[in-house]
Amino acid sequence: MDPLTIVMLAVLALLIFFMFRNSKKRKEEMAKLQDKMVPGAEIMTNFGLFGTLVSVDEENNVAVIETAPGSTVRVHRQTLARVVEDDEALAAGDDDVDAVEHEAPQLNVSSVDPAVDEKRSGDK
Repeated sequence: MDPLTIVMLAVLALLIFFMFRNSKKRKEEMAKLQDKMVPGAEIMTNFGLFGTLVSVDEENNVAVIETAPGSTVRVHRQTLARVVEDDEALAAGDDDVDAVEHEAPQLNVSSVDPAVDEKRSGDK
């Protein structure tokens, strides 16, 4: 056999191996996600809608999400992207608060050089 043919067959075998491996990983991740998708869980959809899962109808592939108290949305079950963990929400919220505190404007502080302010107050 030609060495090039052997290399090509080896590469083909590796591609097939990785395809099956990735498919198996995706199935495991989907099974874990489905276990977490229970009514009352905080979820996020593929298009960025956050809410609380009210019910899932697997027969019709419909999920009902409560986005605000008394406001529900019906979506396709496959649009449910992930379950939002409390730790993730707190960590994301803490980062945003720190960034805002550092960028907040200072009240009653002049943006002009202090020496210029003293000259102006002395002139009056």
